[in-house]
Amino acid sequence: MLRRGYREIIMKPFAFAAAAMALAPVTALAQAGPEPEESALDGDYLILGAGVVYGPSYDGSDDQVVSPIPLVQGRFKGITISPRRGGVGLDLIPDGEDARFGVSLGPVVNYSANRARRIKDPVVKAAGKLDEAIEIGATGGVSAYKLLNPYDTLSFSADVSWDIAGAHKGMIWSPGITYITPVSRAAIVTLNLSARHVDDDYARYYYSVTPAQSAASGLPEFDAKGGWDSWNVSALAGYDLNGNLLDGGFALVGLASYGRMLNDAKETPYTSIRGSADQWMVAGGVSYTF
Repeated sequence: MLRRGYREIIMKPFAFAAAAMALAPVTALAQAGPEPEESALDGDYLILGAGVVYGPSYDGSDDQVVSPIPLVQGRFKGITISPRRGGVGLDLIPDGEDARFGVSLGPVVNYSANRARRIKDPVVKAAGKLDEAIEIGATGGVSAYKLLNPYDTLSFSADVSWDIAGAHKGMIWSPGITYITPVSRAAIVTLNLSARHVDDDYARYYYSVTPAQSAASGLPEFDAKGGWDSWNVSALAGYDLNGNLLDGGFALVGLASYGRMLNDAKETPYTSIRGSADQWMVAGGVSYTF
């Protein structure tokens, strides 16, 4: 019998990544024995944390900046709260205690300051800062549990959202595949593969170079179209500081990811001339589970 707490502790270090899945399947927590244990994540719980990200100053940039990142994650009355890059998603469909398969569905909201601040490149900065976006939509997916060991999870999910703040005014669709497993009573690893599809409105806002932007920056004019604009692979590891993932408390997290800009997101002068299609990021932080 697998308690829900074992499955959801997998998400404890997930605070600092948009996505991730396991590096290697390992039969973990074997020392727990056949009997289920009490878990800090049985019932309602709250995870608070903070960390830093070292990554591109805008999508397509080759300049790196350090940014703080907060974490709020938990479950209340059967509703699961999961962090996003700049936002949060809710799962309104609880899984059963010993379910082998699960379904997630709920709202998602994200905040984006892409090219709205902290632009290091003077040429891109001369083209002008963009407005901040607030993207609201839905998230959904399916998960399978206990595939290669009693505690792993494989998930297929997607977010779809629209800007309501009047910035890019477009739609984003982001599918992903995630595998997660503990490798000991104290440690957990993940690996994720994801991609992003944007519409014409989004692409024109972030990747086009208008005549006015060209005159201000010296970059050639560019008319961008929508499509797949990037893919990303992320590897993440989390470690519980008292050696037991099940009892809450403090945990450390580290993440490394590589992404690649595609199509007009790669060809835009903001990337091809002033930036790079290769996008690297590392992150780390600490969380506490109540």
